Amino acid sequence: MTLNQRDDQQVTDNQLDDQQFTDGQGELWTSLRLRTQARIGLGRAGSALPTRHRLELQAAHAAARDAVHSPFDPDAVAARLTGTPVVRVRSAAPDRLTYLQRPDLGRRLNPVDRAHLPTGEWDVVFVVADGLSSRAVHEHAAALIRATAARLPSGTRVAPVVLAEQARVALGDDVAHAMGATAVVLLVGERPGMSAADSLGAYLTHRPVPGVTTDADRNCLSNIRPPLGLAYETAATKLVALLRGARELGRSGVELKDGSLPADGSLPADGRLPEGGASAGHGVL
Repeated sequence: MTLNQRDDQQVTDNQLDDQQFTDGQGELWTSLRLRTQARIGLGRAGSALPTRHRLELQAAHAAARDAVHSPFDPDAVAARLTGTPVVRVRSAAPDRLTYLQRPDLGRRLNPVDRAHLPTGEWDVVFVVADGLSSRAVHEHAAALIRATAARLPSGTRVAPVVLAEQARVALGDDVAHAMGATAVVLLVGERPGMSAADSLGAYLTHRPVPGVTTDADRNCLSNIRPPLGLAYETAATKLVALLRGARELGRSGVELKDGSLPADGSLPADGRLPEGGASAGHGVL
């Protein structure tokens, strides 16, 4: 078989993906694929995946690698937070390679930057951390902060937004403790996968203490990335309700649950959120 003949056969195989199934199954798989980003019912070309699906998988893998290694651009995030004061900090990891090899350093503030953080009596501080996907932070963090701030109760004392480079989730504990904030909402680029390289996570921690607070003390909202993931407005409403619930309960984490919240994010009279919904952090970062 010549090279051109192989190419022609691959095109034919791709066109027959759904025809490999019995009557009605092709339409079923097509319908299911429209409802999920999971790779299902892809068919085959001989004993392998059809060429176009293999290429799509390779492209997704390349996008995931790029998301992990692309540098964080705090200027881009600051530009989208027009009128909002920002502070820039770094973790104890001096570069990207060290950050990936030494997760512990990404959880601690650079001592020089800690000394320059402003202090005050703030109710909440938002920290934007590059994590494992700067792309997610660049595309979604500013919009989520604006949506959340717009839903906070009047009189809420919000600290300057902290833009943290080479940072992991627990760095938010260090930031909040140094600034005197009661709660921290850390927005971080989540570990990219084969279906999403731009997923943003939001971790809420009430009264964090560096070195003492654990992942069980956090609440996490994951996969914030409209239109395919959680919408900004939905995530913001949940975050505000969690902040209020944490204040009423006196703690965040496994004992603070987010279930079917009212559209305005209000809480029951006892200040407790219903069971289910947002989870405690899993420590993946």
